[in-house]
Order: sequence, then structure tokens, then C-alpha cells
Amino acid sequence: MENTDRTNQETSTTIDQLEGLIAILEDGKLGYTNAAENVEDAQSKADFLSYARERALHITELQDEINKLGKSTNTTSGPLGAIHRTWIDFKSMVTGGDKEAIINACITGEEAAIKKYESTLEEGHFNPMLHGLVAKQLANIKNTLAKIELKKEAII
Repeated sequence: MENTDRTNQETSTTIDQLEGLIAILEDGKLGYTNAAENVEDAQSKADFLSYARERALHITELQDEINKLGKSTNTTSGPLGAIHRTWIDFKSMVTGGDKEAIINACITGEEAAIKKYESTLEEGHFNPMLHGLVAKQLANIKNTLAKIELKKEAII
């Protein structure tokens, strides 16, 4: 019985960690969608929409893993836990379509996502396959951050 309790606790911990990642991905998806709505140039708009789609894909991947662990997932956005929401009030930061403010908000959001992913991987209650998926998503987020930082350098 003790082994079953430990397994259930480990599964519960894994699900909680994945839900925390989903929450920050939802924030990023919303942030990028808002960024796309508030920039003027077509290329930045397309890039931000692409980043929002990447976040949606990551969310789906993690929800699939939660489903495999035996829990149904919430497919609508909303609060998924007590995670610090970096992207709240995003629109207030981007009033007037100031591209630099939008890019700075995106950088802040990506840095928060990277921090969350790294701390989750360090705590690591993941099997090797799940660890690989989360590490792959982290690499993608770091790549996106690098692209956004290049955009910032281009406007300064």
C-alpha cells in the first residue's frame, strides 16, 4: 500500500508541475496574441502570432502527458494554480503600440517562462521521456527569447 501511495504522490506532483508549466504557457500565448494585436508592422505581427501558436502546441503536448497520467485537463485558459503571472496587464504596458514596450514585455515573459521551466526540471519528478519533452520546450522558449532580443537590438 505504501508503494501505491508514493506512486500516487509522485504522479500528483508531476501533474502539478505540468499544470504550472501550462499556466505560464497560457500567459505567453495570451501575451503574444496581444502583442500581435498591438504592433503595426506585418513581420512583427506574424512573428508574435507564430510564437502564440508555438505556445499552444506546447500546451497541447503537456495536456496530453497529463491525460496519460490519468487526469483530464482543462482545455480553456484560466488560472491553473498559484503561479506568478508575468503577463498580466500586458495591454496596459503596450498602450499606443510602442514596439519597444511590447518587445520588453515579451522578453520579461520569456525570462519568467525560462525560469519556471528550469526550476521545474531541477525539481524533476519526470520520467526520461517527459523530461526530454520539457527540455525540448525549454530550448524552444530560449530560441524565441533570442529572436525577440534581436528584434530589440534592431530598434534601439
